[in-house]
Amino acid sequence: MEPPLGFEFEESVFEGGSRDRKRGSPPLPYSARRCEPEWFCEETKCEDDAEAVNVKKFRGDLAYKCQEFKKALSEYSDCLALLPPSNLAMRRDVLESQARCLAHLRKPKEALEIAEQLRNGATNTDHVTAVLGLELAIFHTLDHIEKIIEGLQQLIALHPFHPGNWKLLAEAYMQRVTSPALLLASETDYFQGGGPATGGGYLPASSAAAHILCHKKHRLGNEVSLQFPPQTNGYFGTGEECQRGAGLVLGKSEAHHETKTPDCDSMERSSQDFRLYACASFVRARLLYQLTESNQSSFALERNLQAQREIKGRLASMGWNEKALSLVTQGMAEDLVPEKLKEDAQGEVKCIGAPALTSLLNAAAEEFESKWFHKLKENFSHLDCWT
Repeated sequence: MEPPLGFEFEESVFEGGSRDRKRGSPPLPYSARRCEPEWFCEETKCEDDAEAVNVKKFRGDLAYKCQEFKKALSEYSDCLALLPPSNLAMRRDVLESQARCLAHLRKPKEALEIAEQLRNGATNTDHVTAVLGLELAIFHTLDHIEKIIEGLQQLIALHPFHPGNWKLLAEAYMQRVTSPALLLASETDYFQGGGPATGGGYLPASSAAAHILCHKKHRLGNEVSLQFPPQTNGYFGTGEECQRGAGLVLGKSEAHHETKTPDCDSMERSSQDFRLYACASFVRARLLYQLTESNQSSFALERNLQAQREIKGRLASMGWNEKALSLVTQGMAEDLVPEKLKEDAQGEVKCIGAPALTSLLNAAAEEFESKWFHKLKENFSHLDCWT
């Protein structure tokens, strides 16, 4: 049977190549291109803008690793100036790097402006996940526990089966219980110089909290002394010194100050709620770690088991009895069934407009505690949880 018209091949096409392969010299050994360590640090003449962009980016990354944040920020800025507008992926990467440098340089306002720019340009859940991680890093430098909790809730709304996020959320709830002093700072305090400040300068988190507490004590007197934990003493003087100063400043005219302080009973109830939220989040994280354990090996499995050991220790230190932990485990495992996990994995939304995704996340954060913890609160209202 003859081949159809137009598909005939000359015999020489095959014969010539075969003879050349048989008679030709053996191919040269492959030699991979090798670069010296930190080759980009040397003064090199870049042939095109693309190479110059890479050099600037590598220099910025190295400076960031060495914690030379001013130098890194300068390199990233030069890199961004050379980037073409069409290179969106690298532009987002460099902008995020700039924001992280600004956060370390105690310029959270500028860092959050970049984060907002990245959020507005997000087109999928991967973009939003990166932005939320960036915002968490910024708020961690400020010890802004409320914003940290809000960001973790949004991350979990996107990825409800990520054990690491649940573990971080549990740690944040515990910090919310043990460090109420940090909650007294206003939004303005956080963004003037990078944190709670006095005289225009930044203070470390613990010192800033002490300053805020002393200021509150001087202003309100003895009536708020029960709100402040003992570890806040030291930077601006002891609690007794604060109280003596308050006695000198206040006088009788401040006895009926118009500012209303939180009721001790309501504060205790709030503290108990957050302890429950922390316990439930730890339990949820442990369940998810156990769920992925069978598919892991090597260092990944070791990290998984280490995280489970840490959670076990934290739960033991919280003093919950076995009956309470069993109820929490049942409540946090209701959706952890294979069919449910498969459906959620298949139905995950990857591409969505930035406004719709932002509104979805905000709504999820507002409903988060109601969705995950409301049923537990009802069950625990009449139960003795402690050992």
